[in-house]
Formats: sequence, C-alpha cells, structure tokens
Amino acid sequence: KSLLKVFHQSVYAGIYIGFGGMLSLVVAGGIADASKNNPTVQSFVFAALFPVNLLLILLTGGVLITGASAIVPAAVYEKKAHWSHIPKIFVVSWIGNLIGAVIFALLVHYCDMNAGFTADLARKIVYRKCSTDFIKTFIKGIGCNWLVCMAVFLSGQAQDMAG
Repeated sequence: KSLLKVFHQSVYAGIYIGFGGMLSLVVAGGIADASKNNPTVQSFVFAALFPVNLLLILLTGGVLITGASAIVPAAVYEKKAHWSHIPKIFVVSWIGNLIGAVIFALLVHYCDMNAGFTADLARKIVYRKCSTDFIKTFIKGIGCNWLVCMAVFLSGQAQDMAG
C-alpha cells in the first residue's frame, strides 16, 4: 500500500474510533439512573457498544495503529514486506489515527454533543483511568491491543461479512 492510502485509511479509522466511543458514552451515560443499583450494567452496555467502531474499521479497510502492530510485522515475517515498512506504517497510521480522532472530537465539541449524562460518564471514565496505577493501566492496554489484533486477524480469515 502507498503511504498516502495508509494515511487516508488511518484518518477515517480514527474518526470511526470516535463514533464508537461516542455511541458508547451516549447510550451507557443515558442509563446511569437505571444502573445505580448495579453499576456493572452501565459498564456492560459501554463495552458491548464500543466494538462497533472496530466493525466499521474492519469492514471499510481502515488502518489502526493497534491492528498495524500485528499485521505489518506478520507481513515482514512472511516475506511479503520489507522490515523498513514497519516504522513507516506505524508512524503514518499513528498520525492518521490521531488526526481522525481530533477531527471527530472537534466536531463533537462544535455540535455540543458531549454534555449532560454523556459528559458525566466521560469524566467518570477519565478520572478512573487517570487515578489508576500507570503500570496496571498499561498492562490492561496490552491486553486490549491483543484483542484488537485478534479481531483484525480473524476478520482477515473470514470469507464474508458474517464471517
């Protein structure tokens, strides 16, 4: 793939991450009162909806740095790409993902979509992530990326959308 194509696919993948996050925040934030007696309901709804972004990315050919971290080294290992492609793809996909996510965040801010219960849940998540031990959060991130890489791998094995 050309780096321009990877960049384009990375930008819209960053936007799709925003869509999935916003969908999760709006729906899960909206059930805060319903989940007061059982807060795991809100967490479950958030976790069940967030992967919609990954589905959008995989079905449209988007490139996430998380998926690229598995696919590009595998292509090098299988001699389908040169090792020099690894840093290039990583940098371009990371920058593209960042730009897409920032564009989505600016649009959300401009449209006043992050308010009320949505903003409340966003603040709650940020507080929880920032007040947890860095090493524990980092290890959880590795586990999350492992699952993303597995999803990317499995989508590559599928013969059709139902997979």
